[in-house]
Formats: sequence, C-alpha cells, structure tokens
Amino acid sequence: MGIITRFADIMKSNINALLDKAEDPAKMVDQYLVDLRENLADVKKETAGVIAAEAKAKRAVDEAKEKVEKATLSAQNALKAGDEDAARKLIAEKQRHETSLADREKAYALAHENADKMRQMYDKLVEDIRELEDRKANIKAKSAAAKAQSKINDLTSGIDSTDSLEAFDRMEAKADEAFDKAMAEAELNVEKDDVDDLVEKYSSSSASVDDELAKMKAELGL
Repeated sequence: MGIITRFADIMKSNINALLDKAEDPAKMVDQYLVDLRENLADVKKETAGVIAAEAKAKRAVDEAKEKVEKATLSAQNALKAGDEDAARKLIAEKQRHETSLADREKAYALAHENADKMRQMYDKLVEDIRELEDRKANIKAKSAAAKAQSKINDLTSGIDSTDSLEAFDRMEAKADEAFDKAMAEAELNVEKDDVDDLVEKYSSSSASVDDELAKMKAELGL
C-alpha cells in the first residue's frame, strides 16, 4: 500500500534524536509540531479509509462462511432425503464458496494488517504531539538560557581576571593604610586626653585646701 510506504518514516521518527541534531531547538520544535499535525490529519483520513476497507473485507469473509455453512447443511439434508444428485451439486457449490472464502480471508488478513499499521502510526503521532507539546516550554526555556550563557561567555572571554585582582589588591592596600592611620590618630587622642586629665587633677585647688586643713588642725591642737 502506498500509504504505508509514504508514512513509514513516521514510525521511525524520534523526537529526542531530531532535537539533538537541531541547531535551534526552539525553532525546530515549532516546525516539527506543524509537520506532525499535518501528518496526523493525513494519517487520520487514510486510517479511516483503511479501517473501512478492513470492515468490508471482514463482511465478505462472514458472507462466504455463511454460504459455505448453508451449502453444507443443504447437502447434508439432500443426502438424508436420498437425493445424491442434489447433494453432489450442493457439495460442488460448497467447494466454490470455500475457494472464495480462502481468497477473502487472505484479503481480510492483509486489510487487517494494514489497518493495524495505520492505527499504530496514528497513535504514535498523537503520542508524539502530546509529548512535544508538554516539553515545548521547557525546550524553549533551555534554548533561551543557552543563548544567554553564550553571550555572557563572549562578553567575559576578553576580560583578564589577573588585572581585576591586582586592582582590587591596590584598593584593599589603600583601605588598610587609611584604617591604620585612623587608628594611630585615635591612640594619640587617647594619650592626649590622659595627660590633660592629670594636669587638671593636680593643678586644681584641692591641694591648697588640704594644706589649709592641716594648718587649721595644728592650730586647734587636733
């Protein structure tokens, strides 16, 4: 059958293999879905025709069987009635129907085989379309991420990481220097404050008060 040959490649198709070969999976998945749906419409129409032919062949087989059974029963009844001439004619008729039945059974077997192949192709197409629809968003997301990563790789490929590290080292050294200077100034301020406190303590009037107190005690004989 031409239809079987024409769609033989559909049965051999593999979504993963096709995606692996595609340069742009995001575009390829849309086109593949379009192709699958077109094939599905054709296969569905052809499948219906092949199934109808199978049903017709099955009816022809049933009709031939019925004629064989009818001729056999008639021949038996003729023999029971003692009419051998009629029985002989009926047996010959039965044999013609048996020959026709054999031919029709061969035709039905071929029609049934073709119908099974078409059903398998149709079911596979439906399954492939459903699977690809489910995976389409994920495929496109991964494809977009891959393109973005490629652009980042291109942008960063010309940057010398050594220069960047050296620049950071210089900035860190300057920061350390500024920090050390600030801490030294802080220590100097603390020392200055301590000296000022001592000067204030011993230059106050508290010493003359003590002297006067001791003088007053001596005067009073205390």
